[in-house]
Amino acid sequence: MHFIDLPEHGGPEVMQLAEGDKPAPGEGEVLIKVAAAGVNRPDIVQRMGFYPPPPDASPIMGLEVAGEIVALGDGAARWKEGDRVCALTNGGGYAEYVAVPATQCLPVPGGLSLTEAAALPETFFTVWSNVFDRAQLKGGEVFLVHGGSSGIGTTAIQLAVNFGARVFATAGSGEKCAACEKLGAERAINYRSEDFVEAVLGATGGRGADVILDMVGGDYISRNIKTAAVDGRIVNIAYLQGASVQVNMLPVMLKRLTLTGSTLRPQPVAVKAAIASALEEKVWPLIEKGSIRPQIADTFPLERVADAHRLMESSGHIGKIVLVVNN
Repeated sequence: MHFIDLPEHGGPEVMQLAEGDKPAPGEGEVLIKVAAAGVNRPDIVQRMGFYPPPPDASPIMGLEVAGEIVALGDGAARWKEGDRVCALTNGGGYAEYVAVPATQCLPVPGGLSLTEAAALPETFFTVWSNVFDRAQLKGGEVFLVHGGSSGIGTTAIQLAVNFGARVFATAGSGEKCAACEKLGAERAINYRSEDFVEAVLGATGGRGADVILDMVGGDYISRNIKTAAVDGRIVNIAYLQGASVQVNMLPVMLKRLTLTGSTLRPQPVAVKAAIASALEEKVWPLIEKGSIRPQIADTFPLERVADAHRLMESSGHIGKIVLVVNN
């Protein structure tokens, strides 16, 4: 099979199209012929050498795919050859074939192409586990998501709106703010020209946000604490502007805040299986009726993976970037 090799760490140019043996599905796994693979920020970090795959994971980049099951390992219940699925992988998605735990696969929602379905797993698993499982966002609460025009952000906005939250988002341009509001955000705040703390507090009568999803870090950490409502929950899933900061913790105590965070990739298969089950039950019907749609910024053939990474690093996109692998 063809796959994207990473012979050394560095810029986008270090990635190379290579040939090798296709994997065989192990116990409880399925082999997927990949039609498309999503590009995600952790792929960039892995390429640069700061996010090594877990010891039992494929060294090939790529955390989500969609395609057709072509082989089954022992104990791979539910699925059969020919099934069209999208899947959260443990690595190996930038390839023509990938072996994936069967429980991390989901049926392609009706009405979606395989390219669109490849944009679902990583962001939907991440948002569901952090915003709804960890932070327990409820209908009627105020939700703030930073990076609202990103793949995570566009997913979080749609999910929160569909589950009855008041949604606010930050983004870096008028075009990106307009995209967030088109997806259902009550207010999108251009962080280059506005203070999101003042904007959210002003729009909520000084109450603030019940749940904040942050991938920025840096000075956003203390600003999130100022923005949070009493009993608010702040979840960090990345620290693009740094994780080491000096923070006044007194408001955390006075407002009874919860500061938490998580990474998805190292978690056990059983945890990911539980997230997949919740998504299929509670979210997949919303996708099938058109209430939620993956937002695709651009697609690239597998051999142009460097261009896909350059677009991701530019932050000029709105939504997801997808590699088309097998036409």
